[in-house]
Amino acid sequence: MPEIKTRCLIVGSGPAGFTAAIYASRANINPLVIEGIQPGGQLTQTTEVENFPGYPQGVQGPQLMEDLRNQALRFGADIRPGIVTEVDLSTRPFLAKTDTGLEIVADTIIIATGASAKYLGLEDEKKYNGLGVSACATCDGFFYRKRKVAVVGGGDTACEEALYLSNLASEVYLIVRKPHLRASKIMQHRVETKENIHVLFNTNTVGLYGAEYVEGAHLVEHIGTDIERRYDLPIDGFFLGIGHQPNTQVFRPMVECDHEGYIKVKDQGTATNIPGVFAAGDVADPTYRQGIAAAGMGCKAALDVERFLMENA
Repeated sequence: MPEIKTRCLIVGSGPAGFTAAIYASRANINPLVIEGIQPGGQLTQTTEVENFPGYPQGVQGPQLMEDLRNQALRFGADIRPGIVTEVDLSTRPFLAKTDTGLEIVADTIIIATGASAKYLGLEDEKKYNGLGVSACATCDGFFYRKRKVAVVGGGDTACEEALYLSNLASEVYLIVRKPHLRASKIMQHRVETKENIHVLFNTNTVGLYGAEYVEGAHLVEHIGTDIERRYDLPIDGFFLGIGHQPNTQVFRPMVECDHEGYIKVKDQGTATNIPGVFAAGDVADPTYRQGIAAAGMGCKAALDVERFLMENA
C-alpha cells in the first residue's frame, strides 16, 4: 500500500476544503487534499450562485468550485480523488487510509467533509435536483420571487425555510406529514400568522412533475386511511426542510460531536478536542450552511494549522 507523508491533510473539497488548501499552500505547508465522495461539495449540484462575493453577474456552482480548485492548484496543493475510509487519531502523526489504497501520515488534519441534505428518497428529487428541487432556501430562494413554492417538514428548519421564502415567493405551502408542527412555539406562531404560508397537515409528497423544471407535486392527504385524498399541487419550487446529516461517521467517536453529529470546535476557532485536528465548513456549522461561511472557516482552519505547526515543530 503506497504511503505519503504530509504536514496537513485536508479531507473534503467544498468551499471550506479548497479555501483551507489555498491558505495552507501559500504558507508553504504543502497540504494534501482528498476530494471525498462529492468532489467540489454541494455547490456542484447548484446551478446559479449569486451570493458568493467576487461574481457580480453570478456563477454556475460547478464553475465556482472549479475556480477554487484551480486556485488551490496554482499555489501547489496536492489534490487527489478518493474517500477517507479509516483514521487513527490516537497519536501524532495521524494515520488515514482511503478507498484508493492510499495510506497517509499527517501532522495535522482539517476535516471539511460537509453535511448532506436529507431527502425524502423520491426518484423525482434526483430528476429535478437544481431544476426546482433545493435543500437551501437562503441559497436559491431569490430565484422564486413572486412564484409558488413548497417546503417539506414540520420542525424548526422547515419553518425557518418557509418564513424566509414567504418574503420572496407569492405563496408558500408547508407540507407536514403529521397533524401538527414539531417546531418551537414561537416558530409555529410565526408560520401560522404569516398570510402567504399555507400549512398542509397530514400530507405526504409522493412525487413531482414537470416537463423540464418542477411544475408541481403529487400529494396524498391522510395516506393509508379511509379518507385518503390524492391531488396535485402546482408549484415552481420544492424545498427540503427536513435537516442535514453531517459527514462525520469515519471520525466518530474520536472527534467530539454534538447530538446531531456536527463536530464541536473550541471558542470561535476550528480546533477540535484532539490537538492537531481541526474542522471547517458545514461539518462543524449546523447554523449557517453557506458557501461563503464555509470558505471563511476554511481560512481560519488553515491559519490554526499554521500556528499549531509552528508551536509544535
